[in-house]
Amino acid sequence: MRLSQYFLPTLRETPKEAQIVSHRLMLRAGMIQQSSAGIYSWLPLGLKVMRKIEQIVREEQNRAGAVELLMPTIQPAELWQESGRYDDYGLEMLRIKDRHERDMLFGPTNEEQITDIFRTHVKSYRALPLNLYHIQWKFRDEVRPRFGIMRGREFLMKDAYSFALNAEAARAEYNKMFVSYLLTFKRLGLTAIPMEADTGPIGGDMSHEFVILADTGESEVFCHKDWLNYSLDAGEVDYHADLQPIVDRFTSLYAVTDEKHDAKACPVNTDDLVTTRGIEVGHIFYFGDKYSAPMGAVVADDTGKSTAVHMGSYGIGVSRLVGGIIEASHDDKGIIWPESVAPFDVAVVNLKPGNDECDTAVEDLYHRLQNAGFDVLMDDSSDSAGAKLNTMDLIGIPRQIIIGPRGMANGEVEFKIRKTGASQTLSPDAAFNAIMETR
Repeated sequence: MRLSQYFLPTLRETPKEAQIVSHRLMLRAGMIQQSSAGIYSWLPLGLKVMRKIEQIVREEQNRAGAVELLMPTIQPAELWQESGRYDDYGLEMLRIKDRHERDMLFGPTNEEQITDIFRTHVKSYRALPLNLYHIQWKFRDEVRPRFGIMRGREFLMKDAYSFALNAEAARAEYNKMFVSYLLTFKRLGLTAIPMEADTGPIGGDMSHEFVILADTGESEVFCHKDWLNYSLDAGEVDYHADLQPIVDRFTSLYAVTDEKHDAKACPVNTDDLVTTRGIEVGHIFYFGDKYSAPMGAVVADDTGKSTAVHMGSYGIGVSRLVGGIIEASHDDKGIIWPESVAPFDVAVVNLKPGNDECDTAVEDLYHRLQNAGFDVLMDDSSDSAGAKLNTMDLIGIPRQIIIGPRGMANGEVEFKIRKTGASQTLSPDAAFNAIMETR
């Protein structure tokens, strides 16, 4: 993509309304624009990042055996009245009426909708276990939306729902999602710590929230220092095997939010306790027959007896993750994207458009890198050299090739790694090879 043909409305000054790092940088990098309180338009750069996150989430859900569908944003109130949540959910639910005066709502979550789909089509235990998910926009009318997309009213969410015959089978489905989340966040370049959590308005008796560590996080968290070295490799995971040992390993170390931390009863020595801040990016729940029983989601078991299925739900804030990654990975120059979600793989910066040597070298590297499968942003704009370099650091392109007339006089370009700031002077061919070696 040529920057002269792209839409990247960056800002030099930080907007006054932006209170946290991710909000400031997303506005400055031209990723979002506020439409109304807590509701944002996603501009091209922001959308590219969000779509990459969405695809990683999708791939890991599919690998864990979940099946994708798509449910509507507008739901009938009668489903929520069946479950008993319509009046209980509170003012966060946006209630509306259609032209026929039927009560409708903009879905804040989809337990009722998915239960209706299940009860319509599944009648036998032989179809179980089953996990259905979608990636869809949600709306929750926050009383005070703030922090940009981190605490907005409209957001993109992956929510999955499992159905099983009994509690034991439901726990196995819960474990699949637990492990899938660990692998998902690792692919996103994040260390996400599962912490035992309250179930809130979703309900149930077992729940974990996944928290990424960030100095600018919304809540205080406490964890054993060994968590910082914990990791799960995809090769360790067989979704057809018993995953309880992996879950046990990742819940054996102390990790709680400030709501559950008791300094006097904490089992971790002070020297081993890490106190920092965190951001919730995922939440999983097991809630038995909370929805299936009142809504009649039953199947015939192997004896022919009708039994309400056991359910769980599993959410990942896809749009929220964009801000969460920035909060966890930035410096005073701008965003530092993990390579898996960076909007472009490489930036080729022409410091002097119109200079024959610069133009030739830039065009050659641009096409060679594209042909090699890289997503390349070419800065062919008329901005000053300083503005170009600042923009590339602001938007966080992982690899940068900087081409100017002074270097080209010696047949050289600058190759820079955004994460470390390390740069070296190389020939154009050597710079191309250096990028190939970073695959």
